Amino acid sequence: MATSNIVTGQYVRISQTPASIGERMLAQLIDWTLQSVYSLGLSYLIFNYELLSFSEELQLLVMVFVILLPTLFYGFLCELLAGGQTLGKRLLKLRVVKTDGSAAGIGACLLRWMFMIIDGPSMSGLGVLVMLITKDNRRIGDLAAGTMVIKTNSYQKMHISIDEFAPFARNYRPAYPAAENLSMEQVSLIDQTLRLKEDDPRISALAEQVRRTLSIDQSNERDDATFLWRVKRDYQYYALEEI
Repeated sequence: MATSNIVTGQYVRISQTPASIGERMLAQLIDWTLQSVYSLGLSYLIFNYELLSFSEELQLLVMVFVILLPTLFYGFLCELLAGGQTLGKRLLKLRVVKTDGSAAGIGACLLRWMFMIIDGPSMSGLGVLVMLITKDNRRIGDLAAGTMVIKTNSYQKMHISIDEFAPFARNYRPAYPAAENLSMEQVSLIDQTLRLKEDDPRISALAEQVRRTLSIDQSNERDDATFLWRVKRDYQYYALEEI
C-alpha cells in the first residue's frame, strides 16, 4: 500500500498509509458483531428475565434509548469521541482522519455515518466497490466527508523549515540520490545529531554509518557534519518531489 505524503500550511510533512480494503472490512465486521451482541444480548436479558418491572411505555423508552439509539449511533459517536476509532478500528490499529492529516470533526464524522446507508449492505456493499476504484481506498462517505482510514502505526509528522527549501527553487541538484531511501526516523536522527556540538564524536560515528547504509564510498564535503546536512537536504528534495 502506497504511503500518502502531505505538506500542510504550517510546513509539517505528514506521512500516513491508507488501510487496506480487507482491514477496513474486518474492522467493520467486528463493529457489527459487537453491535449485534450488545443489542440482542441486552434485549434478551431485559425482556426475558423481566429485569425491569416497567409499564409497556417505559419498556419502549428503554428499548429506544438504551438499546436502539446507542446501536444506531455507535459508529458516529465512537469516531467523534474516540479520536476516529471504533472498537473494531482500535483492535486493527486503524483511524479515521481528514485527507490533510488532521482529526475528523463532528461534520466529517456525521457525513461518514450518514453515508453508511449507501455504503453498507443495504445497497449491496456499494462502498466496497467505490473503495476498489478510488485512491487510498475511500468509500463514498469518505469522499463526501474528505476523510480516509489510515494505519495508526504509519502516521508520522515532521516539522519543516520553509527556509530550508529555498535553494530547491534555484535548480538544486542532490548530491546523494540514495538519500531518497532513508526513512523519516533515520532523517530525524540525523537532524537531532546535527544539533550537537561540532566536535561531538557522535557526528562522525553517524556519518560513517550513513555512508555504509547508503553505500557511499566517498563524499566531497569538508567534514562529517556538512555531509550529514547534505544527505538530509537531499532526502527533503526527494520527499517534495513525491508530493
